[in-house]
Amino acid sequence: MPLSDARARLLARAARDIAPGMVVNLGIGLPTRVIDHLPPAFPVCLHSENGIAGIGPTLGYDAADRNLIDAGGAYVSTLPGTSYFDSATSFALVRGGRLDLTMLGAFEVSARGDLANWKIPGLFTPGIGGGMELAQKARQVTVLTTHLDRKGKSKIVPECTLPLTAQACVNRIITDMAVIDVTGDGLILRELRAGLTVGEVIAATSAPLTVPDGTLPEF
Repeated sequence: MPLSDARARLLARAARDIAPGMVVNLGIGLPTRVIDHLPPAFPVCLHSENGIAGIGPTLGYDAADRNLIDAGGAYVSTLPGTSYFDSATSFALVRGGRLDLTMLGAFEVSARGDLANWKIPGLFTPGIGGGMELAQKARQVTVLTTHLDRKGKSKIVPECTLPLTAQACVNRIITDMAVIDVTGDGLILRELRAGLTVGEVIAATSAPLTVPDGTLPEF
């Protein structure tokens, strides 16, 4: 399956975890694209840490208000009730535990849910931004990421080797191969991307996985 198709399945699957009425933050990278996989007029409040609540679908350059972007720089639309506020108010929402769910990207996720998503020493250091607080304060933290990095190494590891964003914060991992829950008993494989086998996912995952009995759902 082409990588673009695998990522589309990832994004569509992630969108299914957003329930009506939720307040949701979509982090920079893959998560910001989840919005385009929600049904039209879906009743959710999407929050962007740069100071918007009530984000609508992303827009192309020609249709966009070029003063209106999300935290990742994508042009976004508004909805009835969209509101704007300063960074202090935006982070008060985060720190106050007002987010039902945040979806974040990752370089690594450990078996106990530690998250590393902001720095690769010597290669990539953009600054931690708001990721640390989102990871610590949202009621549910879901990571969206490719299962393997560009060198073919697993991003789901027994212990993170990169600088941490937050410890033991991740509840669910959705990759282009699988849906994995982080629990007190370790990582549990919940779903497979269509066309893959349990053995292929286990082989691609550095951290140990528990596989429930029975046939796993596909996405």
